[in-house]
Amino acid sequence: QLQLVESGGGLVQPGGSLRVSCQAAGFNLDYYHIGWFRQAPGKEREAVSCISRNGHTIRFTDSMKGRFTISRDNTKNTVYLQMNSLKPEDTAVYFCAADGNTAHAMCNLTPLIAYDYWGQGTQVVVSS
Repeated sequence: QLQLVESGGGLVQPGGSLRVSCQAAGFNLDYYHIGWFRQAPGKEREAVSCISRNGHTIRFTDSMKGRFTISRDNTKNTVYLQMNSLKPEDTAVYFCAADGNTAHAMCNLTPLIAYDYWGQGTQVVVSS
């Protein structure tokens, strides 16, 4: 069974940092572009970042540029999202997703339907 499992969420103070992880089970992440998305209560799911299967293309939504970084360790079948300078408005459930379409030469933040597999999410709360 193909699964993505997020971990590393939690409670952090404004200005703090957190690293969330996305590990694949049952398939090899080498062949997939990976995206991170988030959904706050009462809001639509939005894109955060993506990294291409070879790691050469990285994209961020503008509001995250300079604060978040994305990386992948294919030896561990894991993608990471490092979040710094966190703000209360970053509070959300963070999801990772995998795009295995070989016709997609690089990752894209939209559309969300391009992503075939989704994890269950990890909650991030930024609050004092």
